[in-house]
Amino acid sequence: MNWTTILSATKRKPLVSSLACIAGAMLFVSPASANEWPKQPVKLVVPFSAGGATDLLGRALANELGKIWKQSVVVDNRPGAGGALGAEIVSKSPSDGYTLLLASGSMFTVNQFIYPKLSYTLQNFDLITKVASGPMVITVNGNVPAKNVQELVSHVKANPGKVNFASAGNGSQVHMAGEAFADASGIDIVHIAYKGEGPAYADLLAGTVQMAVGNINAITPLLKTGKIRALAVTGKERAALLPDVPTATEAGLPFEFTGWFALAAPAGTPKELIAKMYADVQQAMQQPGMKRYLADQGMSATISAPGKLGEDILKEAARWKVLVEKRKISAG
Repeated sequence: MNWTTILSATKRKPLVSSLACIAGAMLFVSPASANEWPKQPVKLVVPFSAGGATDLLGRALANELGKIWKQSVVVDNRPGAGGALGAEIVSKSPSDGYTLLLASGSMFTVNQFIYPKLSYTLQNFDLITKVASGPMVITVNGNVPAKNVQELVSHVKANPGKVNFASAGNGSQVHMAGEAFADASGIDIVHIAYKGEGPAYADLLAGTVQMAVGNINAITPLLKTGKIRALAVTGKERAALLPDVPTATEAGLPFEFTGWFALAAPAGTPKELIAKMYADVQQAMQQPGMKRYLADQGMSATISAPGKLGEDILKEAARWKVLVEKRKISAG
């Protein structure tokens, strides 16, 4: 169909039908095949502020994908509501592959249980792949009189309701890691939500808040300041990035938590395009620069096919629902 045919149709049909005809023709002629995509810069929405784990990973991934796609991949930080604001923006974007979401796991496994009016659901997205994962680090401000996990637990129990922990926002992985730690240790800590890890850790450094269970890639560089102290990592094994820091289990608290991040597109994105992006992310994660970045950040490449990722999300969500109800967590 060409534009002459379209214009002729507008003369013979009502306006609504004509507009539908034009829209249909545009859909027919405009989408490029997966091999031709992308023909313009791609926007990667990071739903948290600059300087946090999602942002740092997003910029490294954008750099590698830009090389593969031969187009700029522009990181667009849209912080707020535990990632919900950024997710809403992507969910309402055209399904053409030019607006993508780098989500933290909790955005799909936790937010639906704590936000009374969440503006998106898992069904608003086509999942591309899990990208990377890593342990969290239990940290305290240097003024907190605790040199290990057991001393921290004792300190908090001796000061119920007086110890605050910072997070990247309600429902964020940093929030839920803190809640899970509190539940496992039986302590009473007060949650302070921020719009991303950057501002959360700034207040942790300043002593405005006393602790955080942060993503390893975002919080480890701050340990060099001497203003915060790492007490334990939450992985099954010690992190190569912090070899002298025990696991929480080694520190006497059977507690594990792994943060993860995934790439998603608006629902309705062509399947062949999703398949191409999946393959390209696999390629990006194998590049020497990306491997070095992940090693330096204490993280691991974690590629999972879209179908498997969806199944994992549903299983994890069921577990978080129990904790949310038990601890009466709400962002309302």
